Amino acid sequence: MLEKLSGSLGLDQQTIFIWLGLGLVAGIIAKFILPGKDKGGLISTMIIGIAGSFVGGMIGKYFNIGTEVGGISIMSLLTAVVGALALLIILRVLRLLI
Repeated sequence: MLEKLSGSLGLDQQTIFIWLGLGLVAGIIAKFILPGKDKGGLISTMIIGIAGSFVGGMIGKYFNIGTEVGGISIMSLLTAVVGALALLIILRVLRLLI
């Protein structure tokens, strides 16, 4: 399955594992900064972190502080955490409204 995903995205498997690892770390840091009674465990933390990485990447690209795709740096971790924090806040606000 990973080969199919990496082939369709034009990325190698190493880059996808880097995204998963960075997403997990970013999700854990974001949940540590904003603790709460969020449902889910490790998988949901990873999903929030990965989605947050994309959000953080878009925010970074908007402010022209992006990093190269697939690279690991302090800036890529920082943008992923900021994106995960933004996503956590949005999800919590939506839960309150619904």
